[in-house]
Amino acid sequence: TQKNPDDVVITLAIRTPLAKGFKGGFKDTQLDYLVYSLLKKVIEKSNIDPQIVEDICLGNVNDGKAAYTVRAAALAAGFPNTAAASSVNRFCSSGLKATQDIANQISLGNIECGVAIGAEMMSAGGDRLAQPFHEEILKTQDAADCMQPMGQTSENVGKDFNITREAQDRFAAESYQRAERAQKAGWFDDEIVPITTTVKDPKTGEERKVTLTKDEGPRWGTTYESLSKVRPAFPDYGDKSTGGNSSQVTDGAAAVLMMKRSTALKMNQPILAKYVGATVTGLAPRIMGIGPSLAIPKLLGKYNLTLADIDIIELNEAFASMAVYCVNTLGIDASKMNVRGGAIALGHPLGATGTRQICTGLSECRRQKKKILLTSMCIGTGQGMAGLFVNEML
Repeated sequence: TQKNPDDVVITLAIRTPLAKGFKGGFKDTQLDYLVYSLLKKVIEKSNIDPQIVEDICLGNVNDGKAAYTVRAAALAAGFPNTAAASSVNRFCSSGLKATQDIANQISLGNIECGVAIGAEMMSAGGDRLAQPFHEEILKTQDAADCMQPMGQTSENVGKDFNITREAQDRFAAESYQRAERAQKAGWFDDEIVPITTTVKDPKTGEERKVTLTKDEGPRWGTTYESLSKVRPAFPDYGDKSTGGNSSQVTDGAAAVLMMKRSTALKMNQPILAKYVGATVTGLAPRIMGIGPSLAIPKLLGKYNLTLADIDIIELNEAFASMAVYCVNTLGIDASKMNVRGGAIALGHPLGATGTRQICTGLSECRRQKKKILLTSMCIGTGQGMAGLFVNEML
């Protein structure tokens, strides 16, 4: 919590509304337009001179052309051609990896100011492998397990660690109820920026302009009883994970503007938070969901902290199976975690989640006047990542 001129700080953290995949407000929007729209808002909301931004890093999973997209979108949004751009992909943690990439460059003195953005158009289709790996690779069980669909890995966690269907549905109901409460109270309002786009009517093909202002995922009135009636989504692998207790297929984006503390003070930028650090770990791919249970202790250990020192936790609810496991294994105080609901209610746009968690977590820290934020997520192919931040808007 010390403040030094060389600290990496966040001066803006904003996101788009999260829209339902395939049928929501962004279903006919392309990744390039979403990234462009949010980058425009970064300049508008922060009031910075875009000339000071030296690099922009986009976390994205499904689009192999993401590096083209972010460069072109940034130039169109008003960043000068001197602001470089790149894309990164570590699956569900791509947004946090982009944040870490910009933060590391700033802390090493490579750049003074950069933007991390996470964005995903899951409506555009998935990143499933078209064909299996080379036969030599498949001889190693862990390598072969990288082919397992996420639903299968969720059922593995449920089975291996005896996370019951009831426990999963109860957790999911709580996520929905918290998201509903947060939406009704307007808690998300300071993190979401409105995005105007076009939507095609599926019947007539008619296009109309819409402005999205709120998350589409939360289903108000969701209860444990209603969730317990949903049939299993992955019957080939198990009977515990359902469309009701798994993260939603979602389109959305989130961005974080970062710079040296000394630069922020010089530019008269509000300092929202300090970036402390992030780390990653690996584990057996077949139970990838429990990644946070390893990444969190690893990160806390680096700073001699315990969970008791953490005020707010944003843990990505890829599936209720892994969320319940992580809560139980780490002994997380549920009242501190996903206070506004998580990916089960809000959605999990793969590349965006890492930055989305920072926006939501910092907003919640401000609301509660709390300091220390921890974010974490599991990662397909068997990894976990976690990030640590200090809210400075008390």
